[in-house]
Amino acid sequence: MVLLTEEIKQAVGQHFVFGFHGFELSENIKVLIRDYHVGNIILFKRNIQSAVQARRLIRDLQSLAQESGHKKPLLIGIDQENGLVSAFSSRTAGTQFPGAMALAATGSANLAEQVSAASAKEMRMVGINWVYSPVADVNTDSRNPVIGVRSFGQDPNKVALFANAVSRGLYSEGVAPTAKHFPGHGDTHVDSHLALPRILKTKEQMIAEELVSFQSLIDSGIPCIMTGHMALPLITGDDTPCSLSRDITTTLLRDEMLFKGVVVTDCLEMDAIADAKQGGCGIEEGALKALKAGADVVMICHTYERQRGAVERVYQALENGQLSLEDMVGGEKRISKMKETVAGEWSKTLDENPDWLTNFTKLQASNAELSRQAYSKSTTILWNNNKVIPLRVDRFKDGKHLLLFTPASEAVNKAVDSDEWSEDTLLDPNGAVRNTAGPSYLALAQALQAKVEVKHLVYSAQDRGGPESFDGAAAVVFVMRNADVKRWQLAHLERLRKGMMESRIPVVLVSSCGPYDLEGLRGELYASWTGYVATYEFTVEGFSSLVRVLFDDLI
Repeated sequence: MVLLTEEIKQAVGQHFVFGFHGFELSENIKVLIRDYHVGNIILFKRNIQSAVQARRLIRDLQSLAQESGHKKPLLIGIDQENGLVSAFSSRTAGTQFPGAMALAATGSANLAEQVSAASAKEMRMVGINWVYSPVADVNTDSRNPVIGVRSFGQDPNKVALFANAVSRGLYSEGVAPTAKHFPGHGDTHVDSHLALPRILKTKEQMIAEELVSFQSLIDSGIPCIMTGHMALPLITGDDTPCSLSRDITTTLLRDEMLFKGVVVTDCLEMDAIADAKQGGCGIEEGALKALKAGADVVMICHTYERQRGAVERVYQALENGQLSLEDMVGGEKRISKMKETVAGEWSKTLDENPDWLTNFTKLQASNAELSRQAYSKSTTILWNNNKVIPLRVDRFKDGKHLLLFTPASEAVNKAVDSDEWSEDTLLDPNGAVRNTAGPSYLALAQALQAKVEVKHLVYSAQDRGGPESFDGAAAVVFVMRNADVKRWQLAHLERLRKGMMESRIPVVLVSSCGPYDLEGLRGELYASWTGYVATYEFTVEGFSSLVRVLFDDLI
């Protein structure tokens, strides 16, 4: 038991990373930094309006921390995996680059390193010094609802190769990379945002698959690893989430795999931890359990009351002997070391640079070209046996049009959805957004319209038919998004198959997220007479590259 002093409270605050709402300092975050001494902040899209605004916001956060007596600058983190999870990317902030599976599709680890360094340089220029990337999960279950194209793929050695490249690129520009989600979230079809995944694998199986990439990153000196909310009962003997398990966080990760860096949990507001109905222990209790398990930093992203409650629960545990200061000393040293490496001194953090905007604008111009090249190399023609691709513009004379089918927008997962529509968008009971193609698919239609006349049809799970004929169409582009799971898309494609074959016009099928839509027997129905392209993500930039591939405009 200890008597809480201000010095002890300052030390406790270093063991949390909290998010907040708004483009400016909220009263809540002021209290957390000033009164609870929180030493680490995570930013989201809800905090990023532009690069200029983000830089101002981060400087305000750091100034507040300094004025509040923090010994070292804040770690400012962000989910910037690139691809579908790109909290810093927008038309007015960071450059959009391809995500993990798209980068792996290029076959170039060197390009992945270049892209990551370029992205890190932008983030560093606005003051971000910690990023929750690379995703080191091996996507061994293609039905995975939360990892999927955020992974570099199904081959553990390929994941290790590209995860290391991303880590090197980020670290080379002074941003601390974080490998996630230890010990591996790839072999599950349950999303930990919504429930606790149980992965029934032995330690030997994990060593042969999931742990390959993490061990490689540890051996290469990665400074931070994020633990995930999944259970490994064949290893731990129960359903304790890995993020709260000492067997995983300390015995496996530190003692056996010899990781010496900072361990941060995934957000404890995910239902696997927060929701008692899903077996969760609750956020405040989860924070204590994570620290007792050996985590250095506990992440709570959204709710102020839960954030305060978690810190106060740790205060209580120190006072009544449930947690000792000795348990936290090692973590405090590791956090301090990472801060010294990427956050530096106050003079550097708050340094004024009159040429900042000019330099950032020049960087974005060069990064835009790198992004274009990377997307062009990532877009993959999976088959083209009938020489459907490229589409010939001269087919679209005399009023002929391109018939574009795109799926109605549906929720993908909570890591991705905030980029596709706002939180107050009306969803139907099945999670579909009514009567909308989604902004990315509208951008695809516009990019195609710049080439030829386009007729855009949005199809949904409620549709039971197709067009009466393909008269007037010179070609068809049929886009899917995770149709191997959302099988209503395949049903719609099948209803169109006979009419498309009889029309004898070029047909291009597109997988706009996971490349698994037409695996196996499904693909045999289409391979001989269609073209098939994978973009690995439904970003505007990914679709721009698709259009260049379709019309052989890659110069």
